[in-house]
Amino acid sequence: MEFPDLGKHCSEQTCKQLDFLPFKCDVCKQDFCKEHFTCAAHNCPFAFKKDVQVPVCPLCNKPVPIRKGEIPDAVVGEHMDRDCKYRPGKREKIFTYRCSKAGCKKKEMLQVACDQCRGSFCIQHRHPLDHGCTRGGRPVGTAGCSAARASDSRPSGASTTLASSWLAQRFRSKVKR
Repeated sequence: MEFPDLGKHCSEQTCKQLDFLPFKCDVCKQDFCKEHFTCAAHNCPFAFKKDVQVPVCPLCNKPVPIRKGEIPDAVVGEHMDRDCKYRPGKREKIFTYRCSKAGCKKKEMLQVACDQCRGSFCIQHRHPLDHGCTRGGRPVGTAGCSAARASDSRPSGASTTLASSWLAQRFRSKVKR
């Protein structure tokens, strides 16, 4: 006895094997044998619909969102033409905050602002005494001066008194607590 309607032939052009338990491709909905049921094995033309990888722009290294059913190469190409922020001749500057002290050409990555004059300074000139701050009254003390400036100048009576009064004020606030 023969069963002509039992089983199905593989949809792969080079195979056409009669299979009694065929696999159905969930993307192209065709029947295949056990050797050809994967999308890669039968070169499924709609495999990109099942592929859930997120393409990355080769210029700006950012992921490019795609909708289901879109061809990733076309979407990335459109991103590169329209939305890509990469500009080959233009690099972003890292050190953007230039020191406001006259004669200093140093730049910092982060802004170091003086509390009194609101100027932006490098690490070496960040303290009010180091950049000669004149606004906001007299500076708080000499504790934050750079080592180079402290070694250059001799201690005067005014700066010693200023430092000692600042130190005494710090001790008084700790005793009150």
